[in-house]
Amino acid sequence: MKYKEDIVFGLKFIKTQPNTYFMQYKKGKIAREGAGLSFFYFAPASSLVAVPMASVDIPFIFNEVTSDFQDISIQGEVTYRISDPKKLASMLNFTLSPNNRDYVSDDPEKLPQRVINQIQVLMRVELQILSLREALISSDDLVRNIRRGLVDSEIINQLGIEILTLSILAVKPNPETSRALEAEIREKLLQEADEAIYNRRNAAVEQERAIKENELNTEISVENKKRQIREAKIDADRAIQEKRQLMKQDEMEGRIALEEKNEGFISLAVENRKKEADARAYGIDAMMNAFNNIDPKIMQSLANVKMNPAQLIASAFQNFADNAEKIGNLNIAPELLQELINSVPTKQNA
Repeated sequence: MKYKEDIVFGLKFIKTQPNTYFMQYKKGKIAREGAGLSFFYFAPASSLVAVPMASVDIPFIFNEVTSDFQDISIQGEVTYRISDPKKLASMLNFTLSPNNRDYVSDDPEKLPQRVINQIQVLMRVELQILSLREALISSDDLVRNIRRGLVDSEIINQLGIEILTLSILAVKPNPETSRALEAEIREKLLQEADEAIYNRRNAAVEQERAIKENELNTEISVENKKRQIREAKIDADRAIQEKRQLMKQDEMEGRIALEEKNEGFISLAVENRKKEADARAYGIDAMMNAFNNIDPKIMQSLANVKMNPAQLIASAFQNFADNAEKIGNLNIAPELLQELINSVPTKQNA
């Protein structure tokens, strides 16, 4: 702590920093007080008290035991400031030495330790209800509870101290326990990794099974569609066959009806032809009966009526042939035969 002072025959001048609260005592009473004072004073009759009001950062580390009797190390930092310097000056000795650079006692150096001791007491109370695993993951809860305990602490309030911040930087078990926890966590992580691999493989198998099921379902659906198509074709073919059969049946019925009509017509035609034949036979029979009573020569003569020359010549030769035994020789001149032949009409002329 540095102060600027001038000494003239026991009269001194001192100038303090703005963040230092100064109190001048004369005859056991406060002559002046305040922060950042500058004044002359008579050294032999004055006593100076300087209380620094700037914030102070105090790191701490200490070992404690959890509820399951496990040693842990707590490392952190606390920041505080003196909010009521007069109250602190009444509890601790902050009187400056005659050189105005040092304190006459070591109370100012003990103040941080008192704060740390109070933090340790509160920390011990909190850790006695926490297991090792809970303590390792409860740093935020510890900070919140301990800070609330510091604010409500009677000792802190009597000292006129304001706690600005409190932080726990690390909560560590002893090396053996740490290795055991690491091994346990490592095994758990490995187990989780194995489970992840198993789950991944199981998921792959499930996905493969789902794909196979989808493929089979697709094949089943395709086969069902094909079956439906075949059944539809069969139904269509059956309908066509039924229609064809109906058409054939109608055609056959039509043919049967036609044949029945033809049968009736043929029967009628046969009966008519039979009647016609009977009539012709009756006429021929009557004619033959009439011709039986007529002389054949007369019939021959009648037949020669209206015959053409060729037919007459043929009839003459027929008579010659019939009476051949009565004819000795028959000479026919070539000229006569040629004329006979020429006189016969050809098919073209006919």
